Order: sequence, then C-alpha cells, then structure tokens
Amino acid sequence: MTVTVSRGIKIMSKEEERDKSQDSGAESQDKFLPGGEFGPIRDRGKYEQRLYALPVEQRQFAEESTRFADIWQYFSEHRMQLPRDIVDQIRGLPKLTATEQTTVLRRVNQELMEYLNDVGEDSGVRQ
Repeated sequence: MTVTVSRGIKIMSKEEERDKSQDSGAESQDKFLPGGEFGPIRDRGKYEQRLYALPVEQRQFAEESTRFADIWQYFSEHRMQLPRDIVDQIRGLPKLTATEQTTVLRRVNQELMEYLNDVGEDSGVRQ
C-alpha cells in the first residue's frame, strides 16, 4: 500500500519497493537483449552506422573492444584459455584513461593474434 505524505512524498511497503526494483532491474537489463538499445547488432551495416556515429576516441575503443570480443569468442569456441598476462592486462583497463584503454586493447589484440599464430594447429601445442 502506497501512502502519500506531505509535499508529494510517497511511502511504499517493502513488497512494493521490492517489486519496483525488480521491475526496473528487468527493464534496464532488457536494453542489452537482442532488439534492445544496447543489444547485439547482427546487421553489419547497422553496426558500422552506429560505430561511425561515435566520436573518434569512442569509435577506436569500440573497434578494439569488438576485435577483442571476436578473438575471445574464438578462444572460447576452441576451448583455449587466454594467456595469464593478457587477462592481467584486461583486468587493469578500468584504472586507465580512455586513450590508454584503447592502446592496451590494440596491443592485446595484436599479442593474441601472434599467440594464435604461434600455437597453430600444425604446432602440436594444445590448450
């Protein structure tokens, strides 16, 4: 039962507060589902359109992040673990400036591609 007191302040029961927080949490999570504002974009043209609408610094970060996600997905599909030093570098990203984050991601992507080349199927190395 919601009760309105002076100056428009509303007091809700614990159940109402819980229900409201669950509803708003679900709504905010829906943004990241397919079709949501921040959900995955399967149409390459639409993806590039949104990407190039970003300011240059954000676009560069988004491009490197996308490359990293693609490489990480490859590792996952082949049941390979990311090298420990790469994981440590990724963990440190939140402590860096936006420009530094992009630089680190670019370097990490390059290192991962070299790593994949070094442990290619013909090398006999398995993860």
